[in-house]
Amino acid sequence: MPAPRLLFAVTTDLCYDQRMQRICTSLARAGYAVTLVGWQRPASPPLTPQPYQQLRLSGWFQKGKLFYLEYNLRLFTHLLRQKADIWACADLDAALPTWARAALAGQPFVYDAHELFTEVPEVVGRPRVQQIWRWIENFIVPRARARYTVGPALARLFEARHGQPFAVVRNVSQRAEQQLKKVEDKSTAPTPNTQHPIPNTQHPGTKPYLLYQGALNAGRGLEALLEAMPQVLGRLVVCGEGDLSAPLRAQAARLGLLASGRVEFRGFVLPDALRAVTAGAAVGIMLLENIGLSYYYSLANKFFDYVQAGIPQVVIDFPEYRALNAEHEVATLLPDLDPAALAAALNRLLPNGDAAYRQRLQTNCATAREVWTWEREEAVLLNVYAGVLGR
Repeated sequence: MPAPRLLFAVTTDLCYDQRMQRICTSLARAGYAVTLVGWQRPASPPLTPQPYQQLRLSGWFQKGKLFYLEYNLRLFTHLLRQKADIWACADLDAALPTWARAALAGQPFVYDAHELFTEVPEVVGRPRVQQIWRWIENFIVPRARARYTVGPALARLFEARHGQPFAVVRNVSQRAEQQLKKVEDKSTAPTPNTQHPIPNTQHPGTKPYLLYQGALNAGRGLEALLEAMPQVLGRLVVCGEGDLSAPLRAQAARLGLLASGRVEFRGFVLPDALRAVTAGAAVGIMLLENIGLSYYYSLANKFFDYVQAGIPQVVIDFPEYRALNAEHEVATLLPDLDPAALAAALNRLLPNGDAAYRQRLQTNCATAREVWTWEREEAVLLNVYAGVLGR
């Protein structure tokens, strides 16, 4: 019997989308013939080897209304030439053409909600734009054969809105030993990030570093983090880029953090290299502002990445993180982003801070990372797609 063909559409750069890499790898290893379609960015590195097919569409625009219009037209045109047994997308920005292609073929469509797209900061403050995305969500969700999202809180919200069941496949990392095996098993090493070389560990005599990994976008608490850094007894490494890349670098320069080496912007870092820099960090950082339900109910993969690396973290006190920290105390929860309180929390977790408290969180990470694993989430994922095929 031939392998079921599954085509997945996203707007992201495939090299950096760790959630999609995990999902597509799990499905490919379960016997699906997976194709992942993404978008070519100006700074996109060569695609890294994966156990599934990858394709990038390209065009003139990279953000805004014209980008979404161009992407949807190019994606639909591309999908018309493709064949699959299941058509799936991540989030609303790839939903309409993917659903339309599935409908034309009379085949199942699956909706993977990485976030509550109608409540992201870029949409919340623009009522007309938000109204369009809400219409798309109301149209798409009932027409999906299966639906899943990243956390229990978002699943409950989606179910209340639409009266449709949502499974939960969390953004959990693989076990640390599985990540290492994945690197060793690759016959071709990923293209190194030569523009931003990454140290594998902290070296004696150097200041311990704090790590922020992720998008440099509005609502991520990064402005407050930079304001706190002059009071922090360590240096900050930032891995990622986004809409605020230039303003954040300018803010760091004004505060004297770049000239002093207290803050270092590394740009985009490929996942395998990012795991190395995470393993060498002293403290992880996961901050968000309450400027939309998508952030308030989020469950970011970086939270689990820090746990797998065995490092304590400072996290905003939102529902999902509070619930997980009640299971295993691995983080300091902050009620807000006051720079003085943030600096105090970071200093407490550094090696020269509260040693007993830091050790307790590290010990709890060692326990939690055996429970919060992708291997457990994978079973839910495979069950969703088996149900789509009636298995």
